[in-house]
Amino acid sequence: MRILVAIGGNALLKRGDTLGIGEQRRNMGQAAAALAALAREHEVVLVHGNGPQVGLLALEADAYKGAPPYPLDVLGAESQGMIGYVIEEAMRRALPEREIATVLTQTMVDPADPAFAKPSKPIGPVYDEKTARALAAERGWAVAPDGPGGKAWRRVVASPAPRRIVQLAAIRRLVESGYLVVCAGGGGIPVRPGPSGAPEGVEAVIDKDLAACLLATDLDAGCLLILTDVDGVYEAWGTPAQTRIEAVSARMLDPATFAAGSMGPKIEAARNFALATGRPAFIGALGKAADILSGRSGTRIDP
Repeated sequence: MRILVAIGGNALLKRGDTLGIGEQRRNMGQAAAALAALAREHEVVLVHGNGPQVGLLALEADAYKGAPPYPLDVLGAESQGMIGYVIEEAMRRALPEREIATVLTQTMVDPADPAFAKPSKPIGPVYDEKTARALAAERGWAVAPDGPGGKAWRRVVASPAPRRIVQLAAIRRLVESGYLVVCAGGGGIPVRPGPSGAPEGVEAVIDKDLAACLLATDLDAGCLLILTDVDGVYEAWGTPAQTRIEAVSARMLDPATFAAGSMGPKIEAARNFALATGRPAFIGALGKAADILSGRSGTRIDP
């Protein structure tokens, strides 16, 4: 079976981790064995997030005043190379018999998407509210709470809906040739049609789960597996009454009732894939891929 696996940027950099490469290598190394076991039995395509990493790259670029800050599309391309390398490194150790390729991937968006006027996608490190608001005033950022309780705050940026994966044909050709493909990192480099029709970058970060849904549908995947830093979808998340949902019909889920920029897009992606294809989607913790598919962990979203 062909499985589209989406790995969250927050799964590679867990809450509380410093934004260092050592932490990402350690976390990916722990997940690689589970992903390798999956890849030995199935045709796997990997998509990854980049929220913490692209925010860190933006801070690093801003620290050097000798050049203008790099736009988010360029930083997204940087993050694809960096995270793709970390994933390849871990997967080559866990799966030495397979060919692996990382594809620099662009994703077309609509320049008139209303998301450009309503930043919602968290990027970069976590701050307390006072620090976040001070940075917002100093740097012209939009900031918002990230997670229950309102104690963690992050920068938020525009997150338009993905419309088309520009490198789809190349990705399909590699998959059909037996490669384990890492692609559409961070949802893809956000681009729009330029005056000549060729893609040109835009200032945004695309949600990787929505891009994964689009790619999974286009590649005729048997299921969509979204791996993150929590072990499933919860009712009453962040309260004493929180309960993990083991299985649910896609039509019973409303993405608007979940946190925008984090679990909300995961629900939307899983729901859209299930309804569009008639095939299941799964949400669960990085490192438990096989358990999620077998129903021992995570949340299953059925059409």
